[in-house]
Amino acid sequence: MKTIQFREAICEAMSEEMRRDETIYLMGEEVAEYNGAYKASKGMLDEFGEKRVIDTPISELGFSGIGVGSTMTGNRPIIEFMTFNFALVGIDQIINNAAKIRQMSGGQFPCPIVFRGPTASAGQLAATHSQAFESWYANCPGLKVIVPSNPYDAKGLLKSAIRDNDPVIFMESEQMYGDKGEVPEGEYTLPIGVADVKRAGSDVTVVSFGKIIKAAYAAAESLSKEGIECEIIDLRTIRPMDYETIFTSVKKTNRLVILEESWPFGNISTDITYQVQNQIFDHLDAPIEKINTADTPAPYSPVLLAEWLPNSEDVVKAVKKVMYVNQ
Repeated sequence: MKTIQFREAICEAMSEEMRRDETIYLMGEEVAEYNGAYKASKGMLDEFGEKRVIDTPISELGFSGIGVGSTMTGNRPIIEFMTFNFALVGIDQIINNAAKIRQMSGGQFPCPIVFRGPTASAGQLAATHSQAFESWYANCPGLKVIVPSNPYDAKGLLKSAIRDNDPVIFMESEQMYGDKGEVPEGEYTLPIGVADVKRAGSDVTVVSFGKIIKAAYAAAESLSKEGIECEIIDLRTIRPMDYETIFTSVKKTNRLVILEESWPFGNISTDITYQVQNQIFDHLDAPIEKINTADTPAPYSPVLLAEWLPNSEDVVKAVKKVMYVNQ
């Protein structure tokens, strides 16, 4: 095993796949000459050249459409958005073409394309640059949605996403690119649609994904000192969702807390709540608790932003609530 940064894991995954398959190319703003806005494509222009690592104008709708169209001629593009907030400009191509072209062509045209880049908040970036889009894209049939939380998962899942014959939304975080973690020296992939139990526990199940899962880890360490053991599940893939791993854990702990960095209405935690109460209601010993951001646009003020975002204290309170522990 070696220890590398999240951004390096992304770069390694793309580079290894591009060496393996000449139909793969990377396109987006600043991916080439600048080595990527967050240096996730560092060195790739030098290795693969300007025909396979392509800088674009500020035109997300245009280069998203080029990417989708190129899949119909045998290519497997990776489209990078500097932030998924900018993907709103190109969302018509993602939803109305990438997600639907296989069905609309009667199966004649698969769409092997990966749209990747950072999602959710990243400090003082204000309302229009701090939005989480996982539930938006997961709502659309035809798309797969992946949100890794560490370098190991990021590399293995990105390689699988690039090899997949369906369009994949691959979401990262500006605040995770410098995170370090162990990654195997050799070739490996991880299956799409499989959650991972990151921490075993017997008292309560905590489900999360992406960078906000760090708050769950911190809360679990604090609660362990009080004799409460949390089992933490990292979803990794949002669509397709691995409900069975969640069900198995809840059948053991009988309690569920869901932590998600997103607005509270119509999100991933809402769906999980429904599925658990619908499928294994009799195993619940307490109502499910979900933790989300405040139901407002993200503030710019760091004081307000700290109140807006979920944190480890919120997780501790929610766990103690479902445990019926006096606070």
